[in-house]
Amino acid sequence: MAVLRTVSALALAAVASARQMTVYNACPFTVWPGMYTNPLINSEFPNHATGWEAPSYSSVTFTVPDHWTSGRIWGRRDCDFSSGSTEPSTCLSGGCLGGLVCDGNAGTGVPPATVAEWTLGDVQGLDNYDVSLVDGYNLPMRITTSVDCPAPDCPVDLGPGCPDNLKGPFDASGFPLGCKSSCGVDPNPSNSPACCSGDWAGGPADCPSSGSPSYSYFKGNCPNAYGYAYDEPSGTALWYCDASKAADYTVTFCP
Repeated sequence: MAVLRTVSALALAAVASARQMTVYNACPFTVWPGMYTNPLINSEFPNHATGWEAPSYSSVTFTVPDHWTSGRIWGRRDCDFSSGSTEPSTCLSGGCLGGLVCDGNAGTGVPPATVAEWTLGDVQGLDNYDVSLVDGYNLPMRITTSVDCPAPDCPVDLGPGCPDNLKGPFDASGFPLGCKSSCGVDPNPSNSPACCSGDWAGGPADCPSSGSPSYSYFKGNCPNAYGYAYDEPSGTALWYCDASKAADYTVTFCP
């Protein structure tokens, strides 16, 4: 528990050099965003809680470190925290350990979940960012900048058209809130061409997109998003912005 308090204190601390991050819920329903900053590779943290409730058409703006590394933001759907449970099952999709405020040491939400990712100000002087479907899909998403840099997105609701073996979870009406990746349903994820693991872990040459059956569905509908773990050769997975522009970023759910 002491470790959790330490991370929480760091998360609320002001950072000397920072960018603005806005998270906007354009969906006609409530979303519960989650945010993760790996404490093993970051010494500064965003000055906002790691989880919150975002009613329809609401936004929040906060700062993230100028060199935020492997930072992640995603959305949770159909959450109910009334029981006081801190298990990921408090949300139907994208749930995290910790309840409303995600445990700062426990990673991102439970797949399937659409994830926005950043490494700001890398050693080459670039911001790297993307919308990822590597962990599957649960919400349409777009990343935009305050400067003239690319805007990766997955603006399509991938749930209804998802292949039957990947579709779900489902809400009370039977509507699919998500679409799993092929890795997410693989019976042997530690040695899988769909997960780019084990014998297929060497890179895109060893793990082509053809090994992930969900890739064609994801990339065909969302060409500007990561479709599987080694999607960089597509040229439309990982995006860049000159860090000297000091871009501020906006994540929009249901753009």
